[in-house]
Amino acid sequence: MTILTLSQLTKRYGDTTVLHDVSLEIVAGERVALLGHNGAGKSTLMKLVLGLIQADGGRIEVAGHAPGSPVARALTAYLPENAAFHPAITGREQLRYYLRLRGQPVRLADELLERVGLADAAGRRIGTYSKGMRQRVGLAQALIGGPRLMVLDEPTSGLDPVSRREFYTLLDELAAKGTAILLSSHALSELEARTDRMVILARGKQVAEGTLAELRADAALPLSVTVKPRNGQARRVAEAFPTGVVSEDRVIFSCAPAEKLAVLEKIAALRDHIEDYDVHAASLDDLYSHISKRAA
Repeated sequence: MTILTLSQLTKRYGDTTVLHDVSLEIVAGERVALLGHNGAGKSTLMKLVLGLIQADGGRIEVAGHAPGSPVARALTAYLPENAAFHPAITGREQLRYYLRLRGQPVRLADELLERVGLADAAGRRIGTYSKGMRQRVGLAQALIGGPRLMVLDEPTSGLDPVSRREFYTLLDELAAKGTAILLSSHALSELEARTDRMVILARGKQVAEGTLAELRADAALPLSVTVKPRNGQARRVAEAFPTGVVSEDRVIFSCAPAEKLAVLEKIAALRDHIEDYDVHAASLDDLYSHISKRAA
């Protein structure tokens, strides 16, 4: 089932077009990352999806409903980059307040706080929370009602590495139950294995879309190969890969994706001379930089 539909979405502020003909569909259980430099149009797109502002052209639907409509609001949850709460109330009191606003039983507050790892701090004032803990409160309120669509703007801001891992594990669980997720983040490395597709915006235009494998195939960036020779075999290995650079006890070189199998066959033929090797495809950071420069 399609949860979010954007069709030729356009938004202008005066004479400036901040979004131009952006089209995207997200189905139930899909995790889509929205990438782009500051000013690329990510926040504007999210505001349009949430119904906070109106588009100047195109169409938006949340499970078939207009953004900002009562049904769309009930189906959608949002977590901003910097979640702000009253410092004098406790985490439990804050969640109970949001539960009442959403027409949900207040007894669910402790369960939600436990899901985001704040069970032990539920009775403490939010003013004593770290930024990462406040972000968890924001995530807990986003979970109220079991949303069909989650819109997350830099959701891991302020979280330590362990908390980030736990956060994405929770997103995986939500996606497995059918929640569609649209998130933006500048921490590209953590998105590689945690999202199904990426959409890249540049100057308000959609310049790339696809899985990591599809983006790699389109960019065709070279692979990085590192070969570690056995003791006394560095010269033999270096001769086999004449384009390589000898760095310390390793031979490092690049090859086109189409040459990968040939390189692996050559490494296999030299197995008696090689202790170890690594082949690295372009990272999402590399792809993002390449696509952004190409778009510019």
